Formats: sequence, structure tokens, C-alpha cells
Amino acid sequence: MTQAAAPPAGRSLPAAPAPAAGRPRRRRGRVAPYLFVLPAVLLFAVFKLYPIGWSFLLSLHRTVGGTETFVGADNYVRLADDPLFWTALRNTGVILAVQVPLMLALATALAVALDSTLLRGRPVFRLGFFLPMVTGLVAYGIVFSVLLNKDYGLVNWLLGLLGADPVPWLTDPLWARISLGLALTWHYTGYNAVILLARLQTVPRELYDAAAVDGAGALGAFRHVTLPGLRPALLLTTVLSTIGTLQLFDEPFVLTGGGPDNATLTIGVYLYQNAFKYFDFGYASAVAYALTVLVGLLGLIQFRLLGEKT
Repeated sequence: MTQAAAPPAGRSLPAAPAPAAGRPRRRRGRVAPYLFVLPAVLLFAVFKLYPIGWSFLLSLHRTVGGTETFVGADNYVRLADDPLFWTALRNTGVILAVQVPLMLALATALAVALDSTLLRGRPVFRLGFFLPMVTGLVAYGIVFSVLLNKDYGLVNWLLGLLGADPVPWLTDPLWARISLGLALTWHYTGYNAVILLARLQTVPRELYDAAAVDGAGALGAFRHVTLPGLRPALLLTTVLSTIGTLQLFDEPFVLTGGGPDNATLTIGVYLYQNAFKYFDFGYASAVAYALTVLVGLLGLIQFRLLGEKT
């Protein structure tokens, strides 16, 4: 019986293969992250993906006699001939074109003021201007409806002390639009100012010193240093304000209910009326998808125009 030859000097035997028990452990290590993510994925699928898909299916149906009837793209074709939809779209566009630029201009000025070292008690002012954002939408809408009431509102009472006639804040189409703009500006200006202020504090102070050396005054420093530095934050606040305005519902619903004479009817209010007042869920879903497309297009345009140098 011969003995196995010993390995040459300086050379070791090849390592034995790893035991098979190590493979299940590695597999469990690979699967474990997916198990942790699985609850979030399931919640997202149930509460996000499913409603989105179901609403699209609803947009292809019409409620007739309490039953859903498949009509294909008829609800989308109906949008083009619906005068109330175009009225809601026009009202929303007016708010977007007038109130949003005004609000962002005030927020920019407010951010610059809150960043100034000349202002004492800056944390108190920052908190005070941000507090309206913490207020509930329905709560502050009710407060504004009481303040702007024509007969017993505090605003008209103060105007009466000055000898002015009562203003129909919520019953006249023009004044109703102005009232809605005032409420939105009060609520969201401080929120946007805080975002702009956070970005403004990252602008290097050396740039202002260099601008002063070059002879730039306060206006020149604002134009050539502050605004370029705020460009990414301005893009963010513009996109967020655009999306929020296109989805506007709480304020016009609580303040005026979309009136008077549909003067404050927004796409959000019109969608709600079709869904929960007329129970035409198919058409309401079509309005929602039209709004989604509009939000996407405007967001893309804003990124192309404002995001080139960010």
C-alpha cells in the first residue's frame, strides 16, 4: 500500500471548499434589505399606485343611472367643450400669473430683510412670518371669511371708522378674487421666505465684499450677487407655488365656494364638485388627469427657463 506523496517544500495544499451552510446565510443577507423595504413598497402600491391606476380607469367610464359605463376617451373630449372647465382653468391661470409672482417678490424681499444684520431679534421675526404656514388651511380660511364679511367683518368695521363704505369682499367677483389672493399671500409668503432665506445664508459674504470693492451699491449687489445666488431656491419655490396653485382647493372652497358667479372657481373646486356633488367620478378623474398633464408641462417649462444656470 503506497503512501500519498507529500507536497513540495514551500507549497501548501489548496484550501478546502467552504461549507455549504454558508450559502444560505449569504442568501439571507441579500434578501434582508428587500424585506425591510417591502412594507414601504406595499403601502406605496396600495395607497398611491392603485388609486392612480383606478382613477385612470374611472376616467374612461361615465356614471349612467348609478352604473359605470365604458365610454373610452369621451370624458377627455368633453373637457374641450365644457365652459365651466375653461372658466376654472382661466381663474386658476389668473391666480398663477398675478398672485404667485407677487408672493415670491414679497418672499424675496422678506428673506433679504430677515438676513440683514441690522435687524434685531431676527429669530422672532422669522418665526412670526412662518407661523401662518402652520395654521390649518380650513381654519385660516374660516378666519378670513369672518374678517372679510361684508356686514360684521373686522376689516369693514375698521374701514367704517375711517369713513369708507363697506367693501363686498366675498360677494363681488373682483373683490372675491382679491380676497383670495390676500389670503394666499398671507399664508404662503413666510414659507417661501424661509426657503429663500436658507439659500441666501449659503451665499459667500466675500462676494458682497468684492461687489463693494468694485463700487456696486445695495441695488447692484442685490442684482449681481443675491439674485444669482437665490436662483436654485427661486426655481424650487416657483415650481412648488405653481403646483400648489394648480391644485388650489381649500381656500376658494371655504371662502367663497367657487363663487360669486364662478369668479373663484378653480380646477380643484370644479373637480370636487363633479366627484362629490354630481357623483360623476369618471369626468372628475378626467379633470384630474388633465390637471396632471398641465402640472407636468408647466414644471418642464419652468425647469427649462429657470434651471439652465442652476
